Amino acid sequence: MISNSKKIGFALIAGSVLVLIPYTILTIIFDYPNILREDTGVILTAFHNGGKSLIFVWWLFAITGLPLLYAYVLIGQALEKDFHYMRFATILGVISGITQIVGLLRWTFVVPVLANSYVHAADDSTRSAIAIVFQAVHQFGGVLLGEYIGQFFTIAWTVLTAMALGKAGLIPKWTTWFAYVASAIYFLAQLELFATVIPGFPAIDLAGFIGSTLWLVWLILIGIRFVRLPIHDEIRRES
Repeated sequence: MISNSKKIGFALIAGSVLVLIPYTILTIIFDYPNILREDTGVILTAFHNGGKSLIFVWWLFAITGLPLLYAYVLIGQALEKDFHYMRFATILGVISGITQIVGLLRWTFVVPVLANSYVHAADDSTRSAIAIVFQAVHQFGGVLLGEYIGQFFTIAWTVLTAMALGKAGLIPKWTTWFAYVASAIYFLAQLELFATVIPGFPAIDLAGFIGSTLWLVWLILIGIRFVRLPIHDEIRRES
């Protein structure tokens, strides 16, 4: 039977690597995330032209994060006896994953309908109405759920988990600080979200990309650490 530490390690590595596959494909076939800064008409037209394959890639992007939710729960169960705040951290982690999945799935089940209606609209007034609906869905599902709540709760989970793992001696000290630095950079991406509703609000464009990339690297690092843990160091021993 695979130990819990190895289960956590494999789940973290698999979730991190799998997320990168559809993300990379989207950058190639949909110019993601740069296209999100384009006008609504450009986005919807490009999405419609992407066809069924683009819809499927977005679906993959949403569900490939599921192994990470499994890892969040296992880590929480293993550490909550010694660090009571880890139960709260687990709740934050699960919520972050679910909100990001829901936010991404709008590209699979909502945007295709809007894109098709927009491209085949009979007049400009209809297109304008569809564009307003898309902007509302995009702001709610993407900015609010996926990015603000999803990313903010992810950052909180990362900080609390890194703290607990460091205090338990399960990861090197530099790995704990790596998580803190990645989280701090990732947090700066929240400024761009306020910029979507407050014109002129200061934002750091690359904060989201750099922060999320460093975060995935951190997950892979601790995933490898868990896989390599010797039996006597496993974070959850059989009673």
